[in-house]
Amino acid sequence: MGSAAGEEEPEGRGISVVGSLSAVVGEVSGLPDGRGPLQRECCDLARRVKLMSPLFDELRDCTGDGFVGENEIRALSELLDALVAARELLRSVNDASKLHQAFQVDKYLNNFQEVTEKIERALSKLSFDKLDISEEVREQVVSASGMQLNHQNCKLSLVMTLRTLTLIELVHAQFQRAKERKDLPDSQLLMDLSLVRSQNSSDPSILKRLSDKLQLRTINDLKRESVALHEMVISSGGDPEDCLEEMSSLLKKLKETVVIENPIIENLENKASLVKNRSPVIPDDFRCPISLELMKDPVIISTGQTYERSCIQKWLDAGHKTCPKTQQNLSHTALTPNFVLKSLIAQWCEANGIEPPKKHGNCRDKKASNSSDCDQVGINSLLQKLQSRVQEEQRAAAGELRLLAKRNADNRVCIAEAGAIPLLVELLSSPDPRTQEHAVTALLNLSINESNKNIIVNSHAIPKIVEVLKTGSMEARENAAATLFSLSVIDANKITIGVAGAIPALIDLLCQGSPRGKKDAATAIFNLAIYQGNKVRAVRAGIVVHLMRLLTDPSGGMMDESLAILAILASHQEGRSAIAEENPIRILVEVMKTGSQRNRENAAAVLFSLCSGDAQQVRAAREAGAEEALKELSESGTDRAKRKAGSLLELIHKDLEV
Repeated sequence: MGSAAGEEEPEGRGISVVGSLSAVVGEVSGLPDGRGPLQRECCDLARRVKLMSPLFDELRDCTGDGFVGENEIRALSELLDALVAARELLRSVNDASKLHQAFQVDKYLNNFQEVTEKIERALSKLSFDKLDISEEVREQVVSASGMQLNHQNCKLSLVMTLRTLTLIELVHAQFQRAKERKDLPDSQLLMDLSLVRSQNSSDPSILKRLSDKLQLRTINDLKRESVALHEMVISSGGDPEDCLEEMSSLLKKLKETVVIENPIIENLENKASLVKNRSPVIPDDFRCPISLELMKDPVIISTGQTYERSCIQKWLDAGHKTCPKTQQNLSHTALTPNFVLKSLIAQWCEANGIEPPKKHGNCRDKKASNSSDCDQVGINSLLQKLQSRVQEEQRAAAGELRLLAKRNADNRVCIAEAGAIPLLVELLSSPDPRTQEHAVTALLNLSINESNKNIIVNSHAIPKIVEVLKTGSMEARENAAATLFSLSVIDANKITIGVAGAIPALIDLLCQGSPRGKKDAATAIFNLAIYQGNKVRAVRAGIVVHLMRLLTDPSGGMMDESLAILAILASHQEGRSAIAEENPIRILVEVMKTGSQRNRENAAAVLFSLCSGDAQQVRAAREAGAEEALKELSESGTDRAKRKAGSLLELIHKDLEV
């Protein structure tokens, strides 16, 4: 019987999936060999994926009138998803910052492990033992020693050769071994990084090893690393920013190592006489491709090329929409400061006894001479792009402001004074998720400044931040929660945020978010619940049930936050009633016995609130063994815990007397 109209025949779907599998393996085969600290992992994963090429060729050749089994198509589709994930991982590592790979090596190794496990799981569904072939056909396959077979009882209805089955088993075995063997970081690399980071070491031998391990051996390598680092920071907006300064500092030190070995500088130790007798040759990568002079304010354009800011700005102002060097069309005209290259240039100038270039040059814009330390001209340019009708320009400008606002306090003042906050608030309603993420995170970073908090609130940002918290991407929701926490430091804002409907959305994030998102949500809820009206909102939104679930989940990592919020909710009558309905006594007693000091303190505070004026709760606490835990807490707990424990013991003793 034929398939329904518009529905692809199983045979066709099987052929399509096998063709896609072959194509993905071909793409992996065409990727360059990995470089840097994850070179071994890249090569191993690519090699194992390439082993599957003959398997898919064989399947494609064998696909005849019977490759129709739904189970097999599902298994191959799952394998396709896994191989696509492997391809994307290899691509991302090839393009990523080598320094970030070294600083976050555990995270990257986990990604490789997850992809390996995903492929192994998919392959297990294609293994010889799990193929749906009748016993009769199995015997014929084994005895045929490679001859082609066809049997009517084979649900695959596929002309299957022993070679195909053997390939499945061999490849599966490779991935099984890889899954069971957890790759460990390079211990020498980790030790060298630790010395540089913790002791600020500049030992030439350590830096030389790092330069080799990271494959950052030439000025060109350093330039590529600089571009990769900044592109990665802007695109991710997450963890890399936390260690950006450390990565930049290490890149400067590696630059010194490269310069010492660079033949352009013939004798670095005699640099004074070198400068006296002749000017050193400026490395090509330090020159602006337009002016050919040493760059003073290097910026990256959308093609990844770096130019002197004033020169490329003049080019753009003239109406050009292409990269002067590559002639590629620009996807947007935002300029991203290349801080790492700027630091490398300054380091090179110092090493050669040259005064760093001033804020004026051949291609300067007249406005450039008025630039302050926080680059007011650049900020004004970004504000213009925030108002552009081109979505890519808005996104890039918001991303750059996000990074500038994170970098230092001066930038936060300059950006706010330039009038960026109302424009960023408007972008909270952007239909582009990434623009929305950049906007809310930029506001988060700007809100660190106390004066900026009032400007943000007066720009009617809170309702829009709450909307992002409800409907944005996970990253946007997390940063919206953090922004609300930052704004709620001002007591009046606690009321405004609660009235705007933030608490139910924060509870959703507390339940569904990533580990970081859950903690951001919990911190915001805790701070908001200091206001009595928000306690009621949280309780009526059903938070207690979720807090009790988080409290009893040892793998969730949310016990500290859950207890802290319960302790503050228990000070309100509705909160106490809601907590009591969840029968928490035994859990609280157990925390008092085995928890951390802070958790024992909060557990005692919750228990005291429940037992005050409620003889039934007092008896439940005594029956759960609270007295012993309270005696220990009254001797070894924090001051607050001792007070709560003492008061609880009095309640228990009074109940016994009755």
